[in-house]
Amino acid sequence: MELLITIGGKEILIHDTIFNLLIVILILSVFALIVNKKIKEADINEEPSGLLNVVEILVDMINNLVRTTMGEKNMKFAPYIFTLMCFLAVANLLGLIGLTPPTSDYSVTFSLALVTFTITQIMAIRTQKGLGGYLKSFTEPLAFLTPLNVLGELANPISLSFRLFGNIMSGGIIMTLLYNALGYFAPLVTPLLHGYFDVFSGLLQTFIFSMLTMIFISGATEE
Repeated sequence: MELLITIGGKEILIHDTIFNLLIVILILSVFALIVNKKIKEADINEEPSGLLNVVEILVDMINNLVRTTMGEKNMKFAPYIFTLMCFLAVANLLGLIGLTPPTSDYSVTFSLALVTFTITQIMAIRTQKGLGGYLKSFTEPLAFLTPLNVLGELANPISLSFRLFGNIMSGGIIMTLLYNALGYFAPLVTPLLHGYFDVFSGLLQTFIFSMLTMIFISGATEE
């Protein structure tokens, strides 16, 4: 579904991925409200069960992953990594219900990469004890390598965003071509491919994007 609106005499096309992005946000918001309500009603003297037990397992898994990858000193980033993984997992799995994954839109993946890039630069400046030390780090080990060091830093968000965007978009294109080519016979073949492109590839790209995010941030915090 696409929406064409006119503002000031100019036509603006709003892509369906924007609507689907709002759906993902709505799903996660409702999920957070439900979990928050259950936590407030839970008895601290009893073991969690049902949904709370699942959430506790997920939180422990993410905390252990962050602790192993980034170290104990960077555990403050665990909530961000948890949120990032939940968002990417839900967004990438939308293809299972016939919706276009928001991550097949480069503006979405690049925005996520920019958030990671911003956090990385802030932590790098703090680690280098100020902007001067941060800028000086680009001249190491040799001053004439400064342009390459700067380009390498700027390439991180681009490569991070293109990797996720390319994999999700290509899977969507392949599935669309198959549906158009097979017609009524598509349900005989596509379920297995949905399992690969939407579930396996979608969750794999979620893990890869999150791991690279942790590696970039962890690298920026090393003195």
